[in-house]
Amino acid sequence: MPDHLAAGLDRLPQDNPFSEDRWSTPYGLPPFERIRPEHYRPAFDAALAVHEAEIAAIAADPEAPTFANTVAAMERAGRALDRVAGVFYNLTGSHTNPDLQAIEREIGPKLARHGSAIYLNPQLFARISAIDPEGESLTDEEKRVLARIRIRFRRAGAELAPEAKARMAAIAERLSQLGTQFSQNLLADESSFTLPLNGEDDLAGLPPFLRAAAASAARERGLDGHVITLSRSLIEPFLVFSTRRDLRERAYEAWIRRGESGGDTDNRSVMAEIVKLRAERARLLGYDSYAHFKLDDTMAATPDAAMELLRDVWTPARARALSERDRLQAIVQAEGHNFPLRAHDWRHYAEKLRRAEHDLDESEVKAYLPLERMIAASFDTASRLFGLTFEELQDVPRYHPDLRVWRVGNADGGEVGLFLGDYFARASKRSGAWMSAFRSQERLDGPVTPIIVNVMNFAKAPEGQPTLLSFDDARTLFHEFGHALHGLLSDVTYPMLAGTAVSSDFVELPSQLYEHWLEQPEILRAHARHHETGAPMPEDLLARMLAARTFNQGFATVEYTASALVDMTLHLSAEGEGGIDIPAFEEDTLRRIAIPQEIAMRHRSPHFAHIFGGEGYAAGYYSYLWSEVLDADAFDAFREAGDIFHPETAARLRTYIYGAGNLRDPRAAYTAFRGRLPSIQPLLKKRGLAA
Repeated sequence: MPDHLAAGLDRLPQDNPFSEDRWSTPYGLPPFERIRPEHYRPAFDAALAVHEAEIAAIAADPEAPTFANTVAAMERAGRALDRVAGVFYNLTGSHTNPDLQAIEREIGPKLARHGSAIYLNPQLFARISAIDPEGESLTDEEKRVLARIRIRFRRAGAELAPEAKARMAAIAERLSQLGTQFSQNLLADESSFTLPLNGEDDLAGLPPFLRAAAASAARERGLDGHVITLSRSLIEPFLVFSTRRDLRERAYEAWIRRGESGGDTDNRSVMAEIVKLRAERARLLGYDSYAHFKLDDTMAATPDAAMELLRDVWTPARARALSERDRLQAIVQAEGHNFPLRAHDWRHYAEKLRRAEHDLDESEVKAYLPLERMIAASFDTASRLFGLTFEELQDVPRYHPDLRVWRVGNADGGEVGLFLGDYFARASKRSGAWMSAFRSQERLDGPVTPIIVNVMNFAKAPEGQPTLLSFDDARTLFHEFGHALHGLLSDVTYPMLAGTAVSSDFVELPSQLYEHWLEQPEILRAHARHHETGAPMPEDLLARMLAARTFNQGFATVEYTASALVDMTLHLSAEGEGGIDIPAFEEDTLRRIAIPQEIAMRHRSPHFAHIFGGEGYAAGYYSYLWSEVLDADAFDAFREAGDIFHPETAARLRTYIYGAGNLRDPRAAYTAFRGRLPSIQPLLKKRGLAA
């Protein structure tokens, strides 16, 4: 949305930053330091009233409906609400507190009711339906906007009878409440757990970087010594390096039982109600299941297509994982132990096997992957592909002292937008890593440059020391920056088509494709340098690290694919009548696909925020694999050109993928870039699963 709001929130008290027609901050950044929790409720109320009036005026317009007075008018409406919500929901994920969480529980249902009132408005839908795209000689982009808005209305229930519309609105409101409850329960479980490490015995096996991170986590919580929290950047390396099997088991059990504590934060009944309501909504719209409803508007188009891909990958992945398990069990026995390998052992013994097979020590690798140099590597890649420049800004508003801000420009000096980096784990931040926008690109009423943020959860090094990343951490950084580029390079007129507003199984293509450049020797030779000496990564270490790229891929593919299969099966099979025991359903699904008992799902259902914290990836976790088929094939275009920065290929990539938003159907967009649709073979080769 633009910084300047033609009509807005001037009725708010002047000390409320949302009352200002234009923020005078550099680049129109939100004035974070001036926004207090008590500002949000009145700002939301005023912005909702403004948007309601805007929509009412469009619906009641006495003029015959046209694209300009109906669809374009709707695209201009709601900018005040977008501005308030954009700030609020970014902070509830990245830097929340009890006051914000209370507002989140209250405002979610209000916004759901507001959305339903728009999409179930018969006068508004009648106007949209009456527009003749050929008669008005609409441009291709305008036709795309019209088609997408009609789809939105139909999928919201605009064509249903009045009683069904009322039920759809009630379901939307309740799902909003439940999604917020699920997410807040999960954050509470993640924030409340600590595993104290008392003395050298408890620290056994932990390398210096992990000891420092555990000490930093303790200090952040006002504790002495060292603690392990449920931040992935702490618990995963702890499971790798700790030689205390009993402590690994305690940490792992807490990790996989998030959202299943039996107390006030237990998510089992929340999930059951979510599944029931989703199934009911799908049936109201005439679909066989929620999965059929969800995939009807995706690149896959049907659950059968998604399930076919998952099964094609599951079979070789499971076979590879069983082979990996046997090799790990052999190490256990070679060390003189007689216990069977368990899930809390896998990472520990996989690291030993990796050292034996590839002479590779994660601590050795991390020394060459300081966060600063990996940020520089991601920027350098974008500069060489797309001609972008990055200038770090100092005197700008921030919502947390750790937040960093860069101005992104084109080679000619023109402004592309702002990029915000929020890299470190803290108790006020939900787990995971993601990209979001404080302001999206558009040019409906003049150019609007985007403000894009990447949020990570890396373990912060002690003051004065560099934060060192694992190779997986560095891959996450590149992944999320790929999403950021999708938002930054967006080049559309209409807001609803901007940036990442694409099919859910296409949105991971730009992010996963970008990961490929991290693995290129050309990038690593330039940027993987020792954090103390600045020396480049030795060629033999570089070769060993790259040779190990497909190490443990059976495990990684099984834990991901199991999560995707449970997600899809749950939303295909569970009608939810009378409630469903989702953990039991999960267990039965895993038994039927014969998952190795030494591997758990990457995300068990009670903490599967992708599918229960909102609807973005519900019946859609397969999307990462679907997009991986695309990204493996897409990077081959650069290989075939003989240059990982091939200018013509990069230009097509920017035009049809990173810059195009939702201007085209995803199949058409990919074909325009590649000249054809992809096959699965590059994916299997990439993961080391090809026959």
